[in-house]
Amino acid sequence: MSGEALLGGRREPGPGDLVVVLYDEEAASLVQMARWYVEDKTAAEDLVQEAFIRLARAAHRIEDPAKGAAYLRSIVINLARDHNRRGLVSLRHRPPAQPDEPSAESTAADREDRRRVIAAVRSLPRRQRDCVTLRYFYDLGIPGIAETLGLSANSVKTHLQRGLRALERSLEEKA
Repeated sequence: MSGEALLGGRREPGPGDLVVVLYDEEAASLVQMARWYVEDKTAAEDLVQEAFIRLARAAHRIEDPAKGAAYLRSIVINLARDHNRRGLVSLRHRPPAQPDEPSAESTAADREDRRRVIAAVRSLPRRQRDCVTLRYFYDLGIPGIAETLGLSANSVKTHLQRGLRALERSLEEKA
């Protein structure tokens, strides 16, 4: 849905319209992506919310709206890194969240093989983890990953190859 369709064609879409459109299209998958980086679902939701706040503040500077999704993904990845590096409970320094009620998704995530894969992905070096996550979870191609992370396509390919080899070794050792 474009900003013009969102507004019924009444006026030119503004920076805020980009945020609304991206929220509709990307929010749910961004929360799922953030879960690859953080344990707590509430923290993942907070990371995505903070990413949209930052996008809204910077939306007027985005010259190409088509690059807004890549910019948003990179914000979420950077916030997740900061969250893990600093050991934050949440971005707004709230007390710890109450445990989530088990859902079908979290029940599936509790299966041993899935936990092993997630642990193996989290143990990868930063660039390899980012490339593998964006490629195989977020289903981005090499150019999309390169744009999101600000890397060359060849660098993305190298990080993907190394990451996949490391995952294979790690998962074979634990099997």
